[in-house]
Amino acid sequence: MCELYSKQDTLALRRKHIGPSCKVFFAADPIKIVRAQRQYMFDEKGDRYLDCINNVAHVGHCHPEVVQAAQKQMELLNTNSRFLHDNIVEYAKRLSATLPDKLSVCYFTNSGSEANDLALRLARQFRGHQDVITLDHAYHGHLTSLIEISPYKFQQGKDVKKEFVHVAPSPDTYRGKYREDHADPAGAYADEVKKIIEEAHNRGRKIAAFIAESMQSCGGQIIPPAGYFQKVAEYVRGAGGVFIADEVQVGFGRVGKHFWSFQMLGEDFVPDIITMGKPMGNGHPMACVVTTREIAEAFSSSGIEYFNTYGGNPVSSAVGLAVLDVIENEDLQGNATRVGNYLTELLNKQKAKHTLIGDIRYVYHLFPLSHNGISLKAFLQSEKIFKIFMFLCLIHCIFLDVDLEDAFGAKMENVISENSPCRTRMPNEARSEMLRDGAPDPQENPSHKRNGLCTDKHSLLSKRLKT
Repeated sequence: MCELYSKQDTLALRRKHIGPSCKVFFAADPIKIVRAQRQYMFDEKGDRYLDCINNVAHVGHCHPEVVQAAQKQMELLNTNSRFLHDNIVEYAKRLSATLPDKLSVCYFTNSGSEANDLALRLARQFRGHQDVITLDHAYHGHLTSLIEISPYKFQQGKDVKKEFVHVAPSPDTYRGKYREDHADPAGAYADEVKKIIEEAHNRGRKIAAFIAESMQSCGGQIIPPAGYFQKVAEYVRGAGGVFIADEVQVGFGRVGKHFWSFQMLGEDFVPDIITMGKPMGNGHPMACVVTTREIAEAFSSSGIEYFNTYGGNPVSSAVGLAVLDVIENEDLQGNATRVGNYLTELLNKQKAKHTLIGDIRYVYHLFPLSHNGISLKAFLQSEKIFKIFMFLCLIHCIFLDVDLEDAFGAKMENVISENSPCRTRMPNEARSEMLRDGAPDPQENPSHKRNGLCTDKHSLLSKRLKT
């Protein structure tokens, strides 16, 4: 059944039984999604939406190989990771093969928040230090330990920064303290971290870790200047700390040429710990921490066993293996590069036409569109970033010839908001490519069943681009 309740009943039940701090997208008129396929989502009326906000269904919604892998293993066995099983070790081996040699020890969890929390435990156990350096506007998860190191969260609420937390400026060369016209922005931003370390030492505090997304996401898709992480890692390691690279949102081939975002910063930069999650299971809850043998041995020496009931279970590992297979077999990293270059070309055309667009920062399938003075998404830095989070399987034709004024109207300042959808057109080339790939015809219009069986047919009704 597609629906148990009407949309209004679902809203009423959500208000009654779901915590009020759990928000929905497009709150003024929430969209009820009942099914999805590839890059498209469908509401209860059969209307189709191009999903450009979902950073979880990495290889496309309901990819048949991922679904089949989960179903096959679920029919056979699912249990906790204390039993010997091939799936977890095979997945750990495959995952490690995508990383530099020294990053070879895996700890599996169920979410990116769990992974980042565990990364902090590893870092603090390594040298016995406690303090953490984080970046301004950073977000690393919803656990208490992570809210404490996430200025994106604690600066919005009533919490105050803890004494063991130190906030470094985000290495933003567009709006930040040191900009593109600076002689050495990487060195200048890294020196800010060095200064924090020195001041902490003067107060008798010791640095356990520096943590940052390899490319800051919630902070506005900030791409650090070349050499910044290398210098920071040098300073942090010199203080007895470790470098944690948070790849929860930006890993698994999103940057096209490289499998991990930190790899785009140069071969001479290797973190001590990396965390991953979101796209890892294509919607199935799984995450991981990968670190060095030295750090893992220090963690084990505490005498406290680490055990996660569901982390790395046979089904999760089978799903993870299927996702890796799909990325490789369908050349999705190559697709990320091709589609990314195409969209970049279109966005630069828009930038040339519209003076409100200040900057386009992109690395293939992570696209924020910066502009001046227009509120688009409250969760992004200063509410001035328009972010497109695309699937690796996205075909480029769907973006053909979409103009900002076509999408949002002539008076964009008045209509761009969290509740303003963008309509798209699907050219014949895109439709033909979908049909060649075996997808249902998106122009076939199903009868609208509110409480009937789900249909595999798509409609050509209004299609909103979610951002």
